[in-house]
Amino acid sequence: MTMPHPDLVVVLAGLLAVLIVASVIGYVLQRKLSPDGSNAVVENLNHRIRAWWVMVVLMGLALIGGKSGVTLLFAFCSFAAFREFITLTTTRRADHWALAVAFFIVLPVQYYLVWIDWYGLYSIFIPVYAFLLMPIIAALRGDTDHFFVRIAEVQWALMICVFCTSHVPALLSLDISGYEGRNVLLITYLVIVVQMSDVLQYVWGKLLGRTKIAPKLSPSKTVEGFVGGALSATAVGAGLSWMTPFTTLQAAFLSLVIVLMGFFGGLVMSAIKRDRGVKDWGHMIAGHGGFIDRLDSVVFSAPIFFHLVRYGWSAT
Repeated sequence: MTMPHPDLVVVLAGLLAVLIVASVIGYVLQRKLSPDGSNAVVENLNHRIRAWWVMVVLMGLALIGGKSGVTLLFAFCSFAAFREFITLTTTRRADHWALAVAFFIVLPVQYYLVWIDWYGLYSIFIPVYAFLLMPIIAALRGDTDHFFVRIAEVQWALMICVFCTSHVPALLSLDISGYEGRNVLLITYLVIVVQMSDVLQYVWGKLLGRTKIAPKLSPSKTVEGFVGGALSATAVGAGLSWMTPFTTLQAAFLSLVIVLMGFFGGLVMSAIKRDRGVKDWGHMIAGHGGFIDRLDSVVFSAPIFFHLVRYGWSAT
């Protein structure tokens, strides 16, 4: 088994240290403010911390496992997220064959193409071939009731849950001069910046939030929280430039792009939830909702980050 890069070990050790501190704080708050479990804020905080332990451990194992581990992890996340998305669509019995093809052929083929580094095909496989195939299969079943809406929903689910998400492990295929063997750190960097942005926007919003930024979509998001969180996360990304092939200024720019795309991704996915009348996409992750609730920021930022890095730094 290939030993993980020393920088990756340092990053994972840092994340574990942060989680240990957070767990101690959560324990103290629970003992003082919620010994009987009556304080909803404290209980929610501890649920989130426990969920983060699971997510960080799984991500760490996948990163240590290299290309195969990362690809399998995100393929599983895509499958779970795609399943959550489909439960909120208006699919009918006539769509079952198209859905079976999407779940058991399109999804694994997309990740196989990413795994073998076939950029020329995985970059168009879903938005061209799968998008043409899905309506053909559904049309052959002869059910035209809400046909356009049904197909559009499945196509959008594939785009968000599978195509966009697959760009995370695709970062491992980039050939960056002087950065050989360290691509796994690009994934770590992307995930840290995205998640830090979410956390810091929440913190700044609680501290200074006054002006609602999109009250109909996400009542908890404020202008103050967004600005404070975006600037703080950008600073964090700039500070982590040592684990990337970017200069500090370049890392700040890319972090800002990641933060902005993650924020807008969260708004878009919130709009879909509001349209369907649900608070969360699922309940598999205690304190965090479903898989899409954790991936919504990542899926919008991953393909943009991937292509900026590919065209700006990669030789392929």
